[in-house]
This record gives sequence, structure tokens and C-alpha cells, in this order.
Amino acid sequence: MKNVWAAILLLFTLLGCDTDDQSINQYNPYLINPQVNIIINLNLPQYSDLNFPGGSAIITSQGVRGIVVYRLNEDLFTAFELADPNHIANDCSRMTINGIEASCPCPNEDNTYNIVTGQHKTMPELYPMLGYRIERTGTTLRITN
Repeated sequence: MKNVWAAILLLFTLLGCDTDDQSINQYNPYLINPQVNIIINLNLPQYSDLNFPGGSAIITSQGVRGIVVYRLNEDLFTAFELADPNHIANDCSRMTINGIEASCPCPNEDNTYNIVTGQHKTMPELYPMLGYRIERTGTTLRITN
């Protein structure tokens, strides 16, 4: 009988755990969730800014409106979608980067996000930027969702 209770307890414990997919990619009605699979070689000149903490690079070939990659320190990187997550993707919804902030250039929009955390600068209740996973192997970054 103890084995049955142990199995039931284990089942409830496993069902209560979040997966990485749920925590990284929240449902957002404004954005599609594009298939992303990018490999970046940090030795290439177009990614030289990523060799130093505080450096960033924009990749326009994937994502909804592109992806911004940011290096926090020697070991940590972030990658976020450049489409503003709080309105439907359109011609002006590709955000621009200034330091660690991403801003929507659409008229009558005041959406600014932190590219380290993905959170809206002044209204945390709004959707955060869509985040992507990063795996580092030596001088190579692999960005996926």
C-alpha cells in the first residue's frame, strides 16, 4: 500500500512542475510563435559586439520582426523577439534598440522594454518580449524556441 501512495505522490509532484516551454514562451495573442533555429559564430565580424559584456546584435533573418541578442556577462546571453508584443505585428512594429532598451517606433505608442529581462519599462502588467533559448558551446550560440 505504501508503494501506491508513493506513486500517487510522485504523479502529483510531476504534474505540478512547469516545463521550460511554459515559462519562456507565454501565450500572446498579438504574436505568432515562429520556428527559430539560429547558429551564431562569435568569431564572425558581424557578431563581434557579442564578445564583450553589454554587447548586442540584431538578427533579421528569423523571428517575427527579427531577434536581438544581448550579452549580460562572460557566461550569460539573452535573446528576444523584436516585434512589439503588445500590438498586432505591422510595418512599424519592429522595435529599435538603444542601449538595453527596445522601443516601438509606431505612432502613439510608448512601449519600451528592457532587453535583459524582456519586461515593459513602466507597465509590467503588459506582455513581455517573447524570449528565445540560448545554448553556448565554445564560440557558438544556438538560439531556438
